[in-house]
Parts: sequence; C-alpha cells; structure tokens
Amino acid sequence: MLYRIGENIQVLSTQVRQAIDNRDPGPLMELAKAQVKGGAHMLDLNIGRRKKDGHEVMPWLIEVIDEAVPGTPVSLDTTNPAALEAGLKKCQELGIKAMINSVSAEEERLTTVGPLAAKYNVPVIALTMTKAGIPVSAEERANIAMEILLPRLTEMGVPVENIYLDPLVLTVAGTQEYVPNAIEAIRYFKALSDPPPMTVAGLSNVSNRVPPGSRSLINRVYLVMLMAAGLDAAILNPLDKALNEVIRIIEERDDSTPVGKLLLTLYDATAVGEDLDPSAVDMNDPEQVAIWKTVQILKNQIIYADSYLQM
Repeated sequence: MLYRIGENIQVLSTQVRQAIDNRDPGPLMELAKAQVKGGAHMLDLNIGRRKKDGHEVMPWLIEVIDEAVPGTPVSLDTTNPAALEAGLKKCQELGIKAMINSVSAEEERLTTVGPLAAKYNVPVIALTMTKAGIPVSAEERANIAMEILLPRLTEMGVPVENIYLDPLVLTVAGTQEYVPNAIEAIRYFKALSDPPPMTVAGLSNVSNRVPPGSRSLINRVYLVMLMAAGLDAAILNPLDKALNEVIRIIEERDDSTPVGKLLLTLYDATAVGEDLDPSAVDMNDPEQVAIWKTVQILKNQIIYADSYLQM
C-alpha cells in the first residue's frame, strides 16, 4: 500500500502562510481534516525557513493539527534546525509519530539533521543531491544514496528502515530529461540492500509550471509508473479525487474499466522495465489517448509542450 503524505499545509500557499502569521488555527484545522478524509496517512507541515520564529511556529502548528486530527503522524518540513528540534520535542510530548523532511548529502545538512533523526528515532527523507546539485542520471542518484546517505546516516545511528530515499522529482516543463530517470532511480534504490531501503517522492513536482488543466493527469500517470518501480510513499495532494481513484485501481488491481485496464498494463510494463505497448491503447478513446500521450512525455520520448494533448 502506498503511504500517502498530504502536501497541502505549506507556506507557498497564501492561505496557509497568513494563517500561520496570524496564529489562526481555523484554516489549518480544516485543511488537516480534509486531507485525512482524502486518505492521507501523514501530513507534511512545511513552514519553510522561518528563521526568526520557527522554533515557536512548528510546535504551535503541531498542536493545532493534533487537535484537528488527533494522532495523525506529521512530517516536519523546514530548513531551520531549531524549529525542527522544537517540533520533534512537541511530537514526543504528544505521542505523535514524526518524520523529518528532509536531509541531503551536503555535509552541513547531514551533520545537522542526521543526529536529530537518531536522537528522536524518527524516519528521515534523504534527498539524493549534493552541494553540486541534482544529477540527471539514475545511476548517479543511486551512488549518492549508496556512497554518502546510507553509510553516513547509519553511522549516526539512523537505522536503514528509517531512511526514505528520495530521487528528487523535477518538472516535465523544462527539466524533462530528469523525469524518467527518477523512476529508474527508485528501481536502483530498491536494489541497494536486502532488505531494500524505503523510497519516497514529491509527486506534484513533476507538474510544476504545467497548465492547471493538465496537472492532475500528469501526476496520476507518473504515480502509476513510480509505484511500479517500487515507490513506498508519496508526498501528494489527497484532495485530488481522480488521483485517489488511480491509487485504488492499482492497489486493488481493478481492471473492470478500459482505463483501469490500461493503467494496470502500464504498471506491469513499467515494473519489468518495458515500454507501454501502443496496441494496449484504444486510440478511439480520448481518455486512453491522453494517458498514452502523457506516458510519452514522462518517458522523454516526445518533447513536452503545454499543448501536448492537442498534438
């Protein structure tokens, strides 16, 4: 089963930022309730850098969320170490499961976040990037995981089962060559050890800067491919009902509809490293054609354009 981390409580949202600034719990509580109702198993709490008051904001936000959806696990998403530790302490006090989002292979970040993950015995999302940035190839991302992240974090006392490797999903609009390699990176991660490490991805990143009408479709098709490669958890929008339906189709292997059958065919082909056979697509069905065209842009077989569905 895919572990779903709700992405909607994040400071890039004007509503969320204003609610935090004004210490107004109402909108945040409603967002929390809606995400859990939509199937989120954990809620990501993204307060950004929040340098001046992060150490106050994070524990306050955790209390607000726990009041709205008692006992729901939270992912603490901030680059402020003081805010991170204050949040971990609050979770410990309230008996809430927590996760750290995130650490990278940059030494400064590793030595700051790794010990906190060990001290509080919480899972941590480990980004396969260094100070040089995010490599394009799946092999290089796997090398960062194998040569830096896994050994360094385990040395610090973080057990392998608490390390969630993230290949770093980038948008198909402008960084298209990265998109299929994130799928392959998940496959590589799963071969790094026995038992294999856990994997996670920020799903909505793939459709950043894409017109709103195409975002859900791109996210849905990409998630099928990521799950087929071995994805364990995704940071996603649990308010997207169409996305939730695709997850259900894959998890229940429901091939009772033509679209469901096509999505399962895509899943099975991706799982064994093969391309989707065009003969599996009913080219007279607009919904299936849209899925087919989306697979082609996600595999970097056709150059992405905002109008790709009309081409």
